[in-house]
Order: sequence, then structure tokens, then C-alpha cells
Amino acid sequence: MCGFVGYLGGGETQLMAPVLERMADRIRHRGPDDADYYIDNDIALGFRRLSIIDLEGGRQPILNENKTKVLVFNGEIYNYRVLREELIRLGHIFTTKSDSEVLLHGFEEYGAELLCKLRGMFAFVIWDKEAKTLFGARDYFGIKPFYYAQMQNTFLFGSEIKSFVEHPHFTMELNERALESYLSFQYSPGTETFFKNVWKLPPAHYFIFKDGKMDIHRYWSPVFSAEEDKSLDYWVDEIEKVFDDSVKAHKIADVEVGSFLSSGVDSSYVACSADVDKTFTVGFDNGTKYNEISYAKELSERIPVKNFSKTITPEEFWGNFAKIQYHMDEPLADPSAAALYFVCNTAAQHVKVVMSGEGADEIFGGYNIYKEPLAVPLYDKIPFPIRRLIGRIAEHLPKRAGINFLIRRGKRLEERFIGNAYMFTEKERKRLLKIKTDAPSPEALVKPFYDKVRDKDAVTKMQYVDLHAWMVGDILLKADKMSMANSLEVRVPFLDKEIMAVAERIPTKYRVNGENTKYAMRKAALRRMPEKWADKKKLGFPVPTRVWLTEDKYYGIVREKFLGETAEKYFNTELLLKLLDDHKNGKADNSRRIWTVYTFLVWYDQFFDEETLQSYLDKTA
Repeated sequence: MCGFVGYLGGGETQLMAPVLERMADRIRHRGPDDADYYIDNDIALGFRRLSIIDLEGGRQPILNENKTKVLVFNGEIYNYRVLREELIRLGHIFTTKSDSEVLLHGFEEYGAELLCKLRGMFAFVIWDKEAKTLFGARDYFGIKPFYYAQMQNTFLFGSEIKSFVEHPHFTMELNERALESYLSFQYSPGTETFFKNVWKLPPAHYFIFKDGKMDIHRYWSPVFSAEEDKSLDYWVDEIEKVFDDSVKAHKIADVEVGSFLSSGVDSSYVACSADVDKTFTVGFDNGTKYNEISYAKELSERIPVKNFSKTITPEEFWGNFAKIQYHMDEPLADPSAAALYFVCNTAAQHVKVVMSGEGADEIFGGYNIYKEPLAVPLYDKIPFPIRRLIGRIAEHLPKRAGINFLIRRGKRLEERFIGNAYMFTEKERKRLLKIKTDAPSPEALVKPFYDKVRDKDAVTKMQYVDLHAWMVGDILLKADKMSMANSLEVRVPFLDKEIMAVAERIPTKYRVNGENTKYAMRKAALRRMPEKWADKKKLGFPVPTRVWLTEDKYYGIVREKFLGETAEKYFNTELLLKLLDDHKNGKADNSRRIWTVYTFLVWYDQFFDEETLQSYLDKTA
């Protein structure tokens, strides 16, 4: 796990080196073990390394035999040994034992077709000196990030946006369209970022950059095609077999591998299958609802492995929140990101690599909201225009049990579900904002995903949307950025293309039903762990922000931010204060909406307040 930076164009060779080194220094946290650079008349490539495989020989950038191609790569290729042997038989000469070099020779041999041969997580570029062409790619699920920008005849790219700040051609300007979309999703959806003219390469895509033009292609896509003729036992056997194989592949390393562990089935299944020596857990001192440490310790004793845990204090959480948003690159209003920061910090004191349970919910159908289309099926027999009318009437009724059901079922799935978070509707966010933008509606942003699965059932549609939006924009963003902030590699064995090949064939009834979510996967997990963990209801990573925002101290911190200069610039602050006061006075639970706005305001200061940003520059100097 590492990080890279680079740019095409932008000045004389002797002037490129200091700029490149400053860019790489800005992401030193991604690779504190080593740094190296490549510069020619056209391109500058920088690399920061966290040594995991081939500790002595795996330095980057890596060049091929005749020095015509050069690679920088972030990630892990779990089937690199098989590919290496295949390439050697075809006549390629390797100078290292690293997985990185497989990409370079594999691209020489197969071109873009190499991507579908890979098993792993990756973002990389290969520069062809002779053809003056840059090839880049991002892994199937978007586990590893890739950003790019084209400014003043310079093409910038890398693992984190913050590295671009060091380049003299980079213009830092807030993308107000992204702010408006963020208010609905709680993260930055799509390919735009919060920085104008900075973009994200989508998962499962590659690009070719030549003569100033970017040509982007998709190389892989999940295809849900349920096989209804097979039994539950068949699918449980298949899940067990493919998961064990994935865990084994994800353990390849020349350093010790540990595992995160919460009370949920996903991380528990990983920990029980991975044969690690150490597990890591965090919680909050706000009662059992916010603290899973006892569950984790009990399971660790049963496995048995040593569990390292930490109770996060409110002072630590709030005191580190600004730094967390700086490391995130873009604002992410998921409070669990901060909890993930602390569990990564705890793990990094003992290991360099950990396994985690991300992706199981999206692949196997784990979120509780996936059960919504199955609830009260008779209600759906009422003609939709009538349900629509009932829903609109219900919107004006006092909020109580059952009213939200009527409101939501008065909308089509494509209207009401944009992912696991839906903070502000398009109408609400326009009332909240002072600025006017042409940001697309939430429905428009997820429509391409719905279009791909228009013939599937509602649960499959929701999973497909989450796989392409929520998982990439929230789950995997925080996993990468919070682990790398602590120089820790996180591996996610559920997000494996072989597991996906099994999961997309499982009938909906074995993914989500009236009994539970992730139904077949839980049956597989039950073969490894007691029912107490295998059948535990999905909780997410509970963080007590709802409670804190009713306390004077933290209410005051947020209120001050809501009355600040940035809030005044972008928001109708009287509406912000009403959200905050209604929550404190118990009139409504506005905690997630409040946190969405507060997160943006904190993030904004990290990049657009010159003094604050300079302090980060000084720390990396």
C-alpha cells in the first residue's frame, strides 16, 4: 500500500524535481518507508512506499528492460505469483519479486486486457516514453483512489488531491455543484470532486492520455443473474469455498497481517477465517449501544486471538475531527469515519496490514433498508397514483409511527432510494443554500445505475446503486483515507471479483428475506462462529453524535461554526440554527443533517483557510 503523484508537462526538467518532491511529501503518510522519483522531458512521477511485499527490492517507479515504460502503482495484486510465472514463460525478465512489476510486464504482453486478469486492489499508471502515452486504471470496486486534473497545459494525477496543491499550475477553487450534491448524499457522488476541474476515475475504468486528450473506458461490470434452481445449502457451500480462497489470497504479505473486529458478522467472519494473531476494536463510553468492545473481546477469546481495543473519548473525537477531514481530501459526513481513524491508529501500533469486512453488505445484501420493499407487500397492490396521493398527504401530518412508511411508499424506488444516506432532498438543499448551482438532482445522479438493472427486483436495484455510489463514495473512501492517514494497509477480502461472481448469481430470497439480511452469507458464517455473532442485526458503526449535539459543549462548537463566515457565505444560517436548536430541544432528530453541514464547514477550513493549510504544509516540509 502506497501512494503516487505525477504530472505531464509543466516546465523544464531541472524545475520538475523540487515540485515533484513537494507533491510526494504531501502524501508521506501513505508511504513513510521510502520515496523515489522518475523524471524525463515529458513526465514526472513520484512514489511513497509502505513496504509490504518484497521489502528490499520492490521500490518504485519501476522500469521495463529497455527503459521505455515506467510504472507507479498503489495497491496489491493477490494473484501476482501466478501471473509472474506466466509472463516468465512468455519471455519477460523480472528484476524484483514484487507484485508491482507484474503490472508492467503484463501490460507489455496484454495491454488493457491485463486488467481482467488481475485479482486485487489497484490504481496505477504506465508511461510509454516512445509513444508519449499514459495508461492508467482503477480496480473493479474502487478500493484504491485515483484523481486527475488538467490545468494550464499540465495533466496532474495521483492518489490524493492534496498533493496537487504543491504544483504551481494547480488552481484551488471550490466546486459549488459538488457541495449541493453532497448535501443529499453526505459524500461527493459521481466523478466530480469538491475542487473545480479535479476528477475521480470511476472504478473498473481505465484511461489513455495522449496529446492532451483523455480517453476513458469501462473494462468490467457486475451482472446480477440469479440462479433460482439451486438450494440454500448450495449457495452456503459456494460462499464458504470462495470466501476461504479470498481470505487466503488476501493474506499474502512479507509482514504480519491483523484484522479489525466489531460485533457484526462481516468483520467477525473475516477474523474467524483469517487465522491472524491480533484483532483491533474501538468504541465509545456512551453505553452498550455505542461500544462493541465486549463483543469483540469475547469472540477474540473464542478464536482465540489477542484483541487490542480503545475507548474513544469525546475530546479525542472532536479534537481530531479537523485533521480527519484534511486526510479525507473531500468532506465525508459519515461519523463512523472518525471511529475508523482511531481503530486504524490502534492497529498501526502493532501491524502494517489489517483485514476488514467492507463490501459484504453491498455484495450479499446486508443493509436493513433492503428489507423495505418486502414489508407490507399488500400495500403495493394499491394503484401507484393512489399511493402517491396518500404519500403527499402524509408529508403534512405529524411525524409518528407509520407516517414515514406512507411517505416513502408514495414514491417510486428510483425517487426515494439514492443509497444508504439521503440527507436533504433537492428542494430542501436549495432552501438551505444561498448559492445557486446547476447540480443534477439526486435521482439524476443514480439513474444510470438504475437503468442498468431496470429489469431486476427492488432489492437487487438497491444493491446495484449502493455498489456504484455509496460503497465507492463513503465506505471505500473512508477505508482508504483513514488507514493511509495512519500508514496502515487495509485489505477487504469480500471485495474480490471471484466472490462477486458467486454473489451475483444468488437469488434475492437468499440475500434478503423476512428473517434477515445477508441470509446465505450468515449461514456460511455460522459454520465458523456462534449464532450470537452470525445472526446479529446490522448496526453499522454507531457513533454518539446524536447525544453529543444535545450537550451544551458540543452544541456550542457546532453553533459557532454555523454562525461563522463560511456558513454565512454558503448557507441560510437561520435554517441551520433551527435544525440545531430543534435537535437540542428534542423536537426532531436532526443529528445526521447537522453533521453533514458541520463536516463541510470543518473540511472547508482545512483547504481554503490559508493559515490552516499552511500548517499542514509545514508539517510535511
